Amino acid sequence: MIIGPKLYGLVLAGGKSTRMGKDKGLIHYHGMPQREYVYHLLDRVCEETFMSVRPEQSKEIASDFQLIEDTDEYKGPFNGLLSAHKKYPEAAWLVLACDLPLIDLKSLQELIAARDPNVFATSFAHEENPLPEPICAIWEPVALEKAKQYLDEGNGSCPRKFLINSEVKLVFPQDSNVLMNANSEEEYKEAIVKLSTE
Repeated sequence: MIIGPKLYGLVLAGGKSTRMGKDKGLIHYHGMPQREYVYHLLDRVCEETFMSVRPEQSKEIASDFQLIEDTDEYKGPFNGLLSAHKKYPEAAWLVLACDLPLIDLKSLQELIAARDPNVFATSFAHEENPLPEPICAIWEPVALEKAKQYLDEGNGSCPRKFLINSEVKLVFPQDSNVLMNANSEEEYKEAIVKLSTE
């Protein structure tokens, strides 16, 4: 049993999806919009789960999903993450983006089992390129406090760079396919092929 801050789930669904050309959160890989699929996955392993959205998205999402609206205080993926931290500063966050079509329950359980609450984050990474994957990671509250300071000091807005320079536990998933990003039409098609052969 891990002793540490309670674990909440966060679906990052507020991005503009410019490279994909359509909202990645609305793509159906598993018979429902991906943002809903990821939410349900997180809901099975976290105490509470929330979807991070832009304010204008709120009205289009069913009331049975808990939402946290981006406050627009920070740039990029940090915006959703720090908006969630501002609302629930005592929680650790298992963060997932909508562009991981192959992520599954088993891999999330694997990440949680490996969690070390004494470091800034426990993050999935590719074994051949061992860099933290900030949008498939457990962020501890202390990391998010430090991230605010990092951004305020003008160090850039990249969560990966922040984690590279922090104490992080890297976890290599048994199935590395779960970390496949689908950010373009070509990658979307590749994901569909991989899912059809599972």
